[in-house]
Amino acid sequence: HMLTDAASIARALVAMRLALRPAAGRLTYGWKRVEILSAMANGVTLLLLAAWFIYEAIRRMIEPPEVGGLLVFITAAVGIVVNIAAAWLISKANRTSLNVEGAFQHVLNDLYAFIATAIAGLVVMFTGFARADAIATLIVAALMIKAGYGLVKESGRIFMEAAPASLNPDAIGPVLAGHQFVTEVHDLH
Repeated sequence: HMLTDAASIARALVAMRLALRPAAGRLTYGWKRVEILSAMANGVTLLLLAAWFIYEAIRRMIEPPEVGGLLVFITAAVGIVVNIAAAWLISKANRTSLNVEGAFQHVLNDLYAFIATAIAGLVVMFTGFARADAIATLIVAALMIKAGYGLVKESGRIFMEAAPASLNPDAIGPVLAGHQFVTEVHDLH
């Protein structure tokens, strides 16, 4: 988890740095879309990790491995501290950037994963129910799918240059055309 967080944050920082480059040569609009690519990469990474988590969880449900509850809990506790610090640092950044939001969602999902893992470790420690780890993994995978899908959907909307989700161009055009000082509305984007 911590390695994927580091990669996610590094990708976001590199994308932010590249986005500052001015337009030049064949890149007449500059490098701004690199931030959207980074957000999409974070979304796709979350979806791929969720698929892997689901596979592992199902495998562990069928054949539960020996789970050391105390070791799982301690590892998760360290992960929680690291991810709280990372989430706090990213929350201070401009989260209107889809790139920054993608990195934040990645860290937040890893925080949830470590919390679920800590709970599963406690359950295993006190009850011996080894499948608690697999159940926690399925919950985390569901959260990853939700966040990953949202990032891929929103970055896809930007690449397709779709109207903002809250606005309907078919409704806006007639309202603008109905204004007394507007003769015609065409080519509305």
